[in-house]
Amino acid sequence: MAETVLITGGTGLIGRRLTELLLERGYQVAYLSRGSDTYPNVKVYQWDIQKGEVDKEALLHMDYLIHLAGAGIADQRWTQERKKLIISSRTDSIRLLARHMAQLGVKPKAFVSSSAIGYYGADTGDVHQTETSHPGRDFMAEVTVQWEAAADTVKDLGVRTVKIRTGVVLSDKGGALPQIAAPARWGFGAPLGSGEQWMSWIHMDDICRMFIEAMENTGWEGVYNGVAPSPVTNRQLTQLICEALHKPQWAPAVPAFALKLVFGEMAAVVLGSCYVENQRISGTDFRYIFTNPEDALINLLQKKPL
Repeated sequence: MAETVLITGGTGLIGRRLTELLLERGYQVAYLSRGSDTYPNVKVYQWDIQKGEVDKEALLHMDYLIHLAGAGIADQRWTQERKKLIISSRTDSIRLLARHMAQLGVKPKAFVSSSAIGYYGADTGDVHQTETSHPGRDFMAEVTVQWEAAADTVKDLGVRTVKIRTGVVLSDKGGALPQIAAPARWGFGAPLGSGEQWMSWIHMDDICRMFIEAMENTGWEGVYNGVAPSPVTNRQLTQLICEALHKPQWAPAVPAFALKLVFGEMAAVVLGSCYVENQRISGTDFRYIFTNPEDALINLLQKKPL
């Protein structure tokens, strides 16, 4: 009988592609959802984080648990209320699952939780960060520190737990890439701020494969940086996008002050520099499909396989 992977946040950008890959591998996939929507080949269970409710059948029938749920970091301006929601949607949800698993006496074979390279801080300059680096002191770091601490409530139940600090995920279905590529398609490609800030990226298929490897491989435990082995600067990425689209890059850089006026504190997401190394991944048998940004962008923007 096929094993079941229960996913929170399954309808998000990563969740949708992860679901496709899991189904291709013969797994059954189930979602925990707040709504009543249906999805092809996916069993949907209900939960309500604020009320502390979760359909127990979801937990009783899972073999693996993957946690992707959380309010979008860059969806809205960071008001105090939005900040609270960004944190609580990630942490309260995990604690809810851990509490109900303890009550039911059930344990998945593995728990894989998304995290983010924001753990190191939104702007760490040229300093190379590894899984053993200290956390930052800004809001992004606060989010991820609490996020990972919440994941430990499942670990404390005796479940093998993996936390993947995800970088900038490149996808043609959403996220950062379509927003950066949109002006480039019209010939207005331009770096943001100085353009010298480092971006630690990863192709969508590779981050999803990494989640599956973390789930399946019993040797994986603890924190891993979910980034490709070749970070690029914002200027380099913009240039590569323009080249993949066969468009010139002639527009001047978008000044940092303008981005701060529009986005406020959230501008740190695009203006901050974070050079992250995948030190622990490089010590495993995991093999990337896309190790350099040129191949990743050609695949995504020109729809060409590697």
